[in-house]
Amino acid sequence: MSEPPALILEGVHKSFRENEVLKGIDLKVAPHEVVCLIGASGSGKSTLLRCINLVEPIDSGRIVVEGEDITAEGVDANRIRRRIGIVYQSFNLFPHMTVLRNITLAPREVLKMDRAEAEGAAAALLGRFGLIDKQDEYPDRLSGGQQQRVAIVRALAMRPHLMLLDEVTSALDPELVAEVLAVIRELALEGMTMLIATHEMGFARDIADKVCFLDSGSILEAGPPERIFTAPEHPRTRQFLGRIIEAGRL
Repeated sequence: MSEPPALILEGVHKSFRENEVLKGIDLKVAPHEVVCLIGASGSGKSTLLRCINLVEPIDSGRIVVEGEDITAEGVDANRIRRRIGIVYQSFNLFPHMTVLRNITLAPREVLKMDRAEAEGAAAALLGRFGLIDKQDEYPDRLSGGQQQRVAIVRALAMRPHLMLLDEVTSALDPELVAEVLAVIRELALEGMTMLIATHEMGFARDIADKVCFLDSGSILEAGPPERIFTAPEHPRTRQFLGRIIEAGRL
């Protein structure tokens, strides 16, 4: 029996007062698939990720994760969030806690791991991503790239089935971007299901199984990266990518 889709969005609408930010989003993500969301700032990418993680309630439509309608009435949002890791562009680490404490807090509080198990799992993740020597540091002693890698490790410590990554390199200096992208690339190779909002077009072309172009709250075009980036069909996609190429970012 084949696995159900990891994620299904059907007719998802979201408005903030009169501003309709998502205008009927339909999207299906298969298990182990990496989907990159591209588009100009304000196109709805971040809002879409926040709706999937139930940070923002949707106005209509439905979101299904591994066969469960997570937007149905009475669903426990905290239980759903245990399966979905989200990493934002602004790290969101607790400044008064060490790296190790940042990573082990949720596994101990939410998953009820004992301290030894949580710290062992955290150390293994930190070692994998070149951060084991930083476990006793506080976030303000780390570079932006290191903080973002810690934020990714913190999400992974919850053993999510689906990872949402929201412009995770946009707050970083250019020389720090590569180290964060390397972590995401490794997760993709290991088969993590990911939905990634990104301005890094070369990275999206390299890592994605599918690319979705969002414009003004709608997915105008979706397909394999080689087609989207070399032969986009929608005039708006062509215009957007033309500007990216002119700016030397693809």
